[in-house]
Amino acid sequence: MVMTAAWDRSSREHCQLAIVPCKSSMGGLARGVNSSTKREQRRKEVRRSSVGFSDAETGANMQVVWFKRDLRVDDHWPLAKAAAAGPCLCLYVYEPEIIHSEEFDASHLQFINESLGELDSRLRDLGGSLTLRVGSMPDVLSALHSDHGIAALWSHEETGNKISYDRDTRVAAWVKQHGIPWNETPQNGVVRRLKSRDGWSKQRNTFLKQPMADAPTKLTHPASVASGRLHTPRDLGLSSTMKSELQQGGEKTATETLRTFLFERGQSYSGEMSSPVTAADSCSRLSPYLAWGCISMKRVTHELRDRQRHLRELKATGEPIGGWLKSLRAFESRLSWHCHFMQKLEDEPSIEFENMSRVYDGLREDEFDQNRFDAWCEGQTGYPMVDACMRALHEHSWINFRMRAMLVSFASYHLWLHWRPTAVYLARHFLDFEPGIHFSQFQMQSGTTGINTVRIYSPIKQVKDQDPTGKFIRQYVPELAAVPDEHIAEPHKMTLSQQSKAGCLIGTNYPSPIVEHSVAYKAARQRMYAVRRKDEAKSEAKRVVEKHGSRKPTTKKPTPTKTRQRKSSTS
Repeated sequence: MVMTAAWDRSSREHCQLAIVPCKSSMGGLARGVNSSTKREQRRKEVRRSSVGFSDAETGANMQVVWFKRDLRVDDHWPLAKAAAAGPCLCLYVYEPEIIHSEEFDASHLQFINESLGELDSRLRDLGGSLTLRVGSMPDVLSALHSDHGIAALWSHEETGNKISYDRDTRVAAWVKQHGIPWNETPQNGVVRRLKSRDGWSKQRNTFLKQPMADAPTKLTHPASVASGRLHTPRDLGLSSTMKSELQQGGEKTATETLRTFLFERGQSYSGEMSSPVTAADSCSRLSPYLAWGCISMKRVTHELRDRQRHLRELKATGEPIGGWLKSLRAFESRLSWHCHFMQKLEDEPSIEFENMSRVYDGLREDEFDQNRFDAWCEGQTGYPMVDACMRALHEHSWINFRMRAMLVSFASYHLWLHWRPTAVYLARHFLDFEPGIHFSQFQMQSGTTGINTVRIYSPIKQVKDQDPTGKFIRQYVPELAAVPDEHIAEPHKMTLSQQSKAGCLIGTNYPSPIVEHSVAYKAARQRMYAVRRKDEAKSEAKRVVEKHGSRKPTTKKPTPTKTRQRKSSTS
């Protein structure tokens, strides 16, 4: 098996080229400016953005706001600051290199287009509009600059994959060549050019406590620039998606999804997020909106804390609040993990392709079994929970976290598949594909970080724990509809007469297990710990902890090679 060639950049440094960090970036406004001056500056910016610009200003001072994974108007600092600086060309570019990448799917495009349609409507309400183009970003900028002149480029920072990184590098070179400032702003707790994980949590929390950007009250769109149109999958050379019941894109839906979670659906989150039977309703379902920027992490955090504060006030007065506070604490911790995992890819982009702990190089690469991979992709492994989850993804592009972890664990340990091909496949099927989280999590669940617990999920135990009556399984694996509850986890153990009665002959109507769980588990565990016991693995673990490990100031750092890591297959 030939793996994709890796890239050797140790961190994301393209922003050093001709980019002016926006004043709302991590750490706040420039030092030496007191808080009253800051407030006055913001008031002036808002006042300026509320008035139009003359035709002369429009032609000479065009501000390009580049929308990428930030498809919203509220809490959008690049838009707010560009609106205060001059007439705004709000730009989204369909980039063929991204659209035709192996990680992109037409379902992503559908969600993006729904978000773009709403974004354009909101911008038009403010006097602006969304300009849509197809092509490479430097080429699009060159055409706009040649025809209309660009005074400045504004955007959010992005922790993307190698394609977007290389694209940003080319854009940085372009703006430098043309003497155009590129003002980049963070939109979550990821810190660019982080020197050490020590103190990272404090930096993240400081950023998320900062004020949100107010939406401009008025925009001026350069009159001579054609807006363009939304492009369909067919326009862009993609097959239409066959998925159904996808979450709808857009800022309005994102905001409503947050509201219903905080006030209606989220009370049982902590107890119901692990089961696919209950997770679809009890989980926040905000992940695609955060991934595509229909809502900001800062807004989610602010509204979460407002809700927590209100619940504590109710509790203090004796009002019953059920399990709300417990569930929202669990949700809050997962928001911090969101940024934590993205920071890993920001700090070490090579983990998109390479093992985080290089001592695992060669462990799986040469043993890739295409038949096993195909069965896993198609939901035909003979393990009902694995197959139901994969088929659910094919329909809806979403499954809850525990089931995602089980899918990756099964592929990596039971089927002994390298994580890179399975990661690419699921990237296409996750509507909420976020590269920083995705590749970091795949390595964690595959055991190649060298520092995390080796957790080999039992697909049989997961049925008993998370879907004992087979409600979820029967919905997505109809071949098992008449299989009794006591056999739903292991239908291959039914007698022939039981199989006949259930209308499910194993090997005919539903596949036999592709591997034997106990044998595959034992082999995977032996091979993983054979590597972990090596001296090189221990030194690599120390390096990975120093580079990526979470910091807990009140407790001693765990030693990554302790026997506590042997906890595994009971998951």
